[in-house]
Amino acid sequence: MDITSVIIAILTLTAGIGVFLVACQTMSNNLESAGSRGLRRLFARTGDNKWLGVGIGLAGTAAIQSSGAVTVMVIGFVNVGIMSLTQAATIIYGSNIGTTVTAQLVALGMFGRNSISTTIIFAAFAGIGAFISLFAKRDKWKQTGGILTGFGMLFVGLSMMSSAMEDFAALPEVKTMLASINNAVLLVFIGALLTAIIQSSSVMTSIAITMVVTGLVNLDQGIYLTMGSNIGSCVVAIIAGMTSGTNAKRTALIHLIFNVMGVTLFLVLALILRLSSGGAWSFGSLFGRWFPNAPQMQLAMFHTFFNVCTMFVALPLTNILVNTACRIVPEGANDKEHGPRLKYLDPTMLSTPAVALRQLKTEIENMAKVAITNFHRSIHIITTMDYAEIEEFRDDEKQLNFLNKELLRYSVTLSENNLNSYDQCYLSGTIRTVSDLERVGDYAENIVEYADSLKEQSAAFSQEAIGEIKQMEKLVDNLYNEVMQAYHHKDIEALKRANVIEESIDGLTEVMERNHIRRLTEGTCSPAVGAEYLSLAQNSERVADHLINVGNTKKDLLRLI
Repeated sequence: MDITSVIIAILTLTAGIGVFLVACQTMSNNLESAGSRGLRRLFARTGDNKWLGVGIGLAGTAAIQSSGAVTVMVIGFVNVGIMSLTQAATIIYGSNIGTTVTAQLVALGMFGRNSISTTIIFAAFAGIGAFISLFAKRDKWKQTGGILTGFGMLFVGLSMMSSAMEDFAALPEVKTMLASINNAVLLVFIGALLTAIIQSSSVMTSIAITMVVTGLVNLDQGIYLTMGSNIGSCVVAIIAGMTSGTNAKRTALIHLIFNVMGVTLFLVLALILRLSSGGAWSFGSLFGRWFPNAPQMQLAMFHTFFNVCTMFVALPLTNILVNTACRIVPEGANDKEHGPRLKYLDPTMLSTPAVALRQLKTEIENMAKVAITNFHRSIHIITTMDYAEIEEFRDDEKQLNFLNKELLRYSVTLSENNLNSYDQCYLSGTIRTVSDLERVGDYAENIVEYADSLKEQSAAFSQEAIGEIKQMEKLVDNLYNEVMQAYHHKDIEALKRANVIEESIDGLTEVMERNHIRRLTEGTCSPAVGAEYLSLAQNSERVADHLINVGNTKKDLLRLI
């Protein structure tokens, strides 16, 4: 083989890897978008049951074909405090098993090489999917087309990689060089390094499978390269963890310790197997006997066996792994600081839009709670002149201003992803919702300023006026409850009840204005105090208007269900 053929083989291999990576991303994005609601419900079920965590990690990774995305998402959950380190660890165990699905698909696609191979049959799905995506009108069919396109492209890339490997296998120099690399630790290191560079254990495992099938390396070498890919896959999690909080760093460390522990265990077992049999037995010889004449299946099945066994070993040791990570990464000073922050969202979640959307909704509901709490505080202050909670009020006002900016930025970034029409509609409504909730906080701040004015004048409202204010507060609170019921559950009946309450608030505002004029005429209320009272009534009505706006954003979504 001349130098031109070698260059062509290298370029073909590079192109195959590129197509395979794009295929993984395409299939992952469309699977995630198509199953976004199911994926949100799945990760909402995390609990203290370790087996449940393993199952969620396995199902989530198998569903979106990306262990890296699942791990980064878990790091985001841990970072915002809605998932414990123990829960995160068990999901990572399951994710490692789920990622073996890709290797099984690759192995399946390499049968029938002497006739019409399954690789060619599966690759044809790329064209079928492209036609569906091109002519489909509905999101569901477009996503289906995207999934088929990605699935087919996997095998297009695989075919290109396999062709390049066959060319390399024809070079005696290359085969001799690779055959000389028998050191298991060195092979693990090479597998880890290559995986860290391409940031995809699925691609590295697929390369190893094609190398074994074409005879470029033997099965034992392929096994060690695959084991190394598990360690290399931790790079994505480490990068995500380094830019986040202490618990996120601990999660990334648990992922690394878990994979290193599994590789170390199997290296020791391989050594014991070889020494006890006088060199006759190895993992390669065992899986070669169990799956004869199918080298692709031999390596794929080892990959699954390796990750399942590692999970069974690690599961009882989870608490020890968590404690070890906590000792290595101690509590940081930044974790003790207080101030405006996102409670349920983390930048790492943007890599998994389906889950980021669910967390965005939770964060908005929390923002609404902060806003209505400050409204109640403002009413308490102006009716009692009790400023005991003024610092909490100011802190929450800062939090609302912070959330307004951050959630708008987060929503814009999230909208740049390939989302279905329902999720895009939700994000459009989110921008208005966040602004409405921030305005609720502003009106609460206005009411406190009216209290400050009364305090400077050593004045106060009459008991009759306070009674009307309390009535208004109760109606606004009822409105808030119905609006959040409509917002959280897409409950159209709750929205109808909210609109009825909003009309009652409009009516009460008019009553308060008439009673204010009467009190002025009777001399029971001074003009200065009356001005603050009227402003308070009008601000409360505007709070109700903004809350009803939040509920009304669900109308467009209900049409898409």
